[in-house]
Amino acid sequence: MIRLTDIKLPLEHPEGAIEAAVRAKLGLGKDAVRQVTVFRRGYDARKRGAIQLIYTLDVEVADEAGVLKRHADDKHVQPTPDTGYHFVAKAPENLAQRPIVIGMGPCGLFAGLLLAQMGYRPIILDRGKAVRERTVDTWGLWRKRKLEPESNVQFGEGGAGTFSDGKLHSQISDPHHHGRKVLNEFVLAGAPEEILYVSKPHIGTFRLVTMVENMRATIDSLGGEIRFSQRVDDFLVDTETDGKRQIRGVVLASGEQLLSDHVVLAVGHSARDTFFQLHERGVYMEAKPFSIGFRVEHPQSIIDQARFGPQAGHPILGAADYKLVHHCKNGRSVYSFCMCPGGTVVAAASEPERVVTNGMSQYSRNERNANAAIVVGIDPKDFAAFDDSGSPLAGIALQRALESRAYELGGRDYSAPGQLVGDFLSGKPSSEFGSVQPSYKPGVRLTDLAPALPDYAIEAIREALPAFDRQIKGFAMRDAVLTGVETRTSSPVRIRRGEDYQSLNTQGLYPAGEGAGYAGGILSAAVDGIRVAEAVARQINATH
Repeated sequence: MIRLTDIKLPLEHPEGAIEAAVRAKLGLGKDAVRQVTVFRRGYDARKRGAIQLIYTLDVEVADEAGVLKRHADDKHVQPTPDTGYHFVAKAPENLAQRPIVIGMGPCGLFAGLLLAQMGYRPIILDRGKAVRERTVDTWGLWRKRKLEPESNVQFGEGGAGTFSDGKLHSQISDPHHHGRKVLNEFVLAGAPEEILYVSKPHIGTFRLVTMVENMRATIDSLGGEIRFSQRVDDFLVDTETDGKRQIRGVVLASGEQLLSDHVVLAVGHSARDTFFQLHERGVYMEAKPFSIGFRVEHPQSIIDQARFGPQAGHPILGAADYKLVHHCKNGRSVYSFCMCPGGTVVAAASEPERVVTNGMSQYSRNERNANAAIVVGIDPKDFAAFDDSGSPLAGIALQRALESRAYELGGRDYSAPGQLVGDFLSGKPSSEFGSVQPSYKPGVRLTDLAPALPDYAIEAIREALPAFDRQIKGFAMRDAVLTGVETRTSSPVRIRRGEDYQSLNTQGLYPAGEGAGYAGGILSAAVDGIRVAEAVARQINATH
């Protein structure tokens, strides 16, 4: 097969135009092209009204060697690379201990799946519930203002990514095509096949629920063991005669001990109690930068028109997204994060009497509003205002303080504080909604958002919104709604690991995914889970 890249065609190209473009590119007659498969399809929307589709194609031709020879100097005509997944190991017979995976978000799910596929029969622990029970509990907060601390947007089967837009694209380097393995497994579990070729694939919450259940069934069928409502409360760590530390297992909230010399830590970025326990047990970690801000909602039609012009609404384009960044005079950077076209703002708290926002979309992306987090980058030097101990966990103190303040500003009933963009820019409280009705459930209480974040963050966002309006007309519209607060953009800690993916100072412990500070999003977390599973397999086989 031959891979052609950068094949450009008009958005409204006729049937047969792809094959015609292939023949023109390669200088071949009709009979010489046997098959054309779309590997990826993206678009270039820089010229509104003249949007182009950009294809990567895999082509079967009659004389592959001859064609490649004639186009040897063309970087857009190359042999199709092998993007299939190849397992790195197979479990030895009579394996004495089963590896443990803590957490069943995207990272833990794929770590467990890969270990099961290689024959290691992992034990997967999740503090939350199975995904359908978890969904009921999550809706309990949204509809009845009842928070379940162990079963919510953050905790439970599928992880935080289950209640999101289901984006499946990432900027990570992936030379071994682990991302393709993730997409293929998702398709096998029920995702639409288009995620294999569209440039910005997404799934949506409802489809993710069924897919996660199907993947769980696969792990079960391969000998894996999945245990829900099993919070890990402690870690068994031995210090050996040479001073090295070795993980020996975990202690569950029930008091049960599970022994294993190989523990994958895929707990997600909101497992604060777990971070404290690891710190107490001496596992090396560092405070890391993250971001704080608000969710902003606009009519999706405004974003579509700004991005696509007269071609807005085209079924191939779907609901438009955006990615914005502004570097402020005070030295801060403000950027859009987790943009959800045609979606909703959701309550994402995991601790009582705190308010946290996140964004979610269904596969159809057909809700009235677009939403995104508009966040300000902060780093460990900013944490001292909330915890001056120098602890690597100081960022958690900052998060908790802002989430508690949002709870108070929202009326202390899990409503979120909100403000119209026009009033926010003018520095006055909002009293009534305009043309944009907020989607956050259980509700939004209009107020002044200035007290919700540190002054430097408010100053930066006030500067950034008009700058974003110059890129997307209407972004700073008066009636757009800001909802607070967004604090869970990424983990506040990084649990450092070496090249072998093990903790720097605790052998057998494999920090992984978003919670450990090594991923940001479903795809990158899943890929990290695969890489860590491979590392576990290699280490087990090397010592067995």
